[in-house]
This record gives sequence, structure tokens and C-alpha cells, in this order.
Amino acid sequence: MRFRNIDIKELIKLMKENGVSEISLKEGRAEIEIKMAGNTIVQSVEKVMEPANTVSRVATNEETSKKEEKEPVEEKKEEKKYHEIKAPIVGTFYRAPAPDADPFVEVGDKVKVGQTLCILEAMKNMNEIETDVDGIVKEICVENAKPVEFGQVLFKIEPTE
Repeated sequence: MRFRNIDIKELIKLMKENGVSEISLKEGRAEIEIKMAGNTIVQSVEKVMEPANTVSRVATNEETSKKEEKEPVEEKKEEKKYHEIKAPIVGTFYRAPAPDADPFVEVGDKVKVGQTLCILEAMKNMNEIETDVDGIVKEICVENAKPVEFGQVLFKIEPTE
């Protein structure tokens, strides 16, 4: 089933009348999600799930579009100068070798290739995560003792030459 524009307009009207700020509907392979702030639509997304991929259409108001266009460009410029150390496995992130020990590294510390940055515990195995670049730790992206996903950024390091 595909949602027709008239159906979407009716949903928005009902949301305004009843003070609902967010709605998400699914029927078969079709899905629609509408989020509002006050009487303004912040985001409306319609997705049709295909067997091998997802086709989506996102419509936002002008202010949101302009803001989103500017922000990602600035973020990409910042992130390009930092080398990201990502989680090679799913596990629990630990900044220190023991609860009462000092952390392996702090923001601002200089690190060398092969230096241990943290430990990821997975199934009672302690896996030391090492840096693969010389540089300065600019950001620690995960809180101590929190779970991490595969590929999640753990550290941002500014490489030195």
C-alpha cells in the first residue's frame, strides 16, 4: 500500500486537532512517520520496504532543510582532520585496566602507534584496543562502562607527522 497525499494531509489535520506531535504508521511494507513542532511539520517520511532495499522520501520544511544543508558540511570538514578509532567488536567499553586504575588515555594525551587506548569486554574476554596512528587524543566518544556497537567511533585522534 502507498499512502496518498490526501491521506497524509488528513493525518496532519487530525494531529493538529488532537494535539498529537508525532505519529508513525505501518501497513505491510509501507510506513509513514510524521513529527510536528507546534503547528509546523518538522519531518514527514514515507518509506516503502522493498525485498532487497529501502526506498525513502524525506520532506522537511524550508528552515529545517537549510539548517541540515549547512550543518553536515561543517561537521564533515571537522571530522576529516581527525582519525577515528572504531570498535572492532560489540562489547563493553572500559577506559582503564581496572576500576581503581587511571585511564589509559585522556583528551590531549599524545599517543603512539600500538599504544593501548581502552579495553572492550566481549563474552568475558578483555580485548585491548590500540591506536594505529601517532597523534593527539582529541575526543573520547564513549562513556566508561557503556556498551558499544561494531563500528562505533571510540576515539578521535589528530594525526601528527
